[in-house]
Amino acid sequence: VQVQESGPGLVKPSQTLSLTCTVSGGSLTTTDYAWDWIRQAPGKGLEWMGAIGRTGNTYYSPSLESRIFISRDTSKNQFFLQLSSVTPEDTAVYYCVGGVTYNYWGQGTQVTVSS
Repeated sequence: VQVQESGPGLVKPSQTLSLTCTVSGGSLTTTDYAWDWIRQAPGKGLEWMGAIGRTGNTYYSPSLESRIFISRDTSKNQFFLQLSSVTPEDTAVYYCVGGVTYNYWGQGTQVTVSS
């Protein structure tokens, strides 16, 4: 299984951050685990943001719930992250992750929030 993040590397404050995760070698609809978004801000640990399950159900971190939306396109085997009203504190490396033990990681994509 391979996962690959893609999206803009620079987002302006107050705008919406949008990322895509493309999955190959595994299906969003048949695996027994959810597909997650995790980020790591500079100098900080990993932060779980949210996930989308096999049936399309979503789970969000309470700290981001008002700003986050995860969706998917099963025809393309892709899932998406939208984070609204971003601030510089949302600057981080963003990862899409899958696997029962989070063993499938993308390489990560740097997103900087700056005007």
